[in-house]
Amino acid sequence: MDGGASGGGMALDIERLNRDCRCETLEEARLAAELDAGGEGLAAIVAAERPNLFAATPVFVSRAHLAAMKAIVRAVEAVVHEPWYQHAVLEWADPVAHIPMTSGGALLGFDFHLAADGPKLIEINTNAGGALLNAKLARAQAPCCDEMREATAPATGVETVEDDFVAMFREEWRGERGAAPLRSIAIVDDDPPSQFLYPEFELFRALFESHGIQATIVAPESLVLEAGRLLVEGRPIDLVYNRLTDFPLRVPAHRALRDAYATRAAVVTPNPRAHALYADKRNLTLLSDPALLAAHGVPEPVVARLAAGVPRTVQVTAANAESLHAARRKLFFKPAQGYGAKATYRGANVTRRVWAEIAAGGYVAQALVPPGSRVVAVAGEAKLLKLDVRLYAYAGRVQLAAARLYQGQTTNFRTAGGGFAPVFTTA
Repeated sequence: MDGGASGGGMALDIERLNRDCRCETLEEARLAAELDAGGEGLAAIVAAERPNLFAATPVFVSRAHLAAMKAIVRAVEAVVHEPWYQHAVLEWADPVAHIPMTSGGALLGFDFHLAADGPKLIEINTNAGGALLNAKLARAQAPCCDEMREATAPATGVETVEDDFVAMFREEWRGERGAAPLRSIAIVDDDPPSQFLYPEFELFRALFESHGIQATIVAPESLVLEAGRLLVEGRPIDLVYNRLTDFPLRVPAHRALRDAYATRAAVVTPNPRAHALYADKRNLTLLSDPALLAAHGVPEPVVARLAAGVPRTVQVTAANAESLHAARRKLFFKPAQGYGAKATYRGANVTRRVWAEIAAGGYVAQALVPPGSRVVAVAGEAKLLKLDVRLYAYAGRVQLAAARLYQGQTTNFRTAGGGFAPVFTTA
């Protein structure tokens, strides 16, 4: 354990660990074996084409912060099921999201920055990639020394998380189909092989098939809706694991999937309704408004948890644009239906051209919460990277914790020494 600190004191000081400990706990041979379980040669593809997908260095998170993040996830889940909240967020959603569905949406991602006064939920994603990749990564770790082994542990259980993921998809299926057997799954995205996280598609395909579920990876154009059934090359598809970022499925090429969802010809997860309830950035304007939550009878502990854990967020309108521009250095601007940090701007960096785009509407302004930081070793030199923490969750229960290390304004997987990182906490 590097940094010159005594083992006992340092092991219990999470902030100091992130600042001083440059230990590399990744066992590359184990990770390669985990990846190749999804198909021989997958590890080589990742190494050659995505060299900054995985970090060699773990991120440390205190148990108090981990507990607070889990409590925020539960608080969000409680509010999402409130009728008044659903009515409010569906007002700005595509009509297809109004169709009632039992399925809640698989693999939600809750993204946090770790502030001095506790973790802050900066956004929720229904297209939260990386869960299975991070499960593989978490199992390919080895403590670098005895003091780390004694003082730290994985933040969430990793040995059975893959079974948990399969159970989640089965639960999504049961919610709509009851006791009928789940026989086939299609993993759907635009031009799948071109996607940066395509290796994860192969991992999920192999995982589903290992549990007796036929699985295929297809582009949406390959889907055909015929006689009330969704088909791929004549084979029926029971459930679609949807990786598309066209959340309301408006693009013409996605028409068969939208119609299959709307008519319940197949179970689709995550789906337009899940995105409308969880991931539209405008929803944060409700979740971060304690007075509004209290006025609707949300229990005080839930209101308090969200007030402490969700940065105040407002919609950008003609009425408030001038005041938001004046306060822009303390704000972060995001498109309401954005994803992957596209077209997001830190207020201090906003140009006149960009501000005109923001002021035109469709954006939210969020109180700025700077990301945390982590020192890593790159070519033997210390390098300070930014970090955020993602909790993968289902129905209010956290399944896996992971971090992302990066340089620049947002996560990018282009940073040497960065990428997905496992999360360790005090034992």
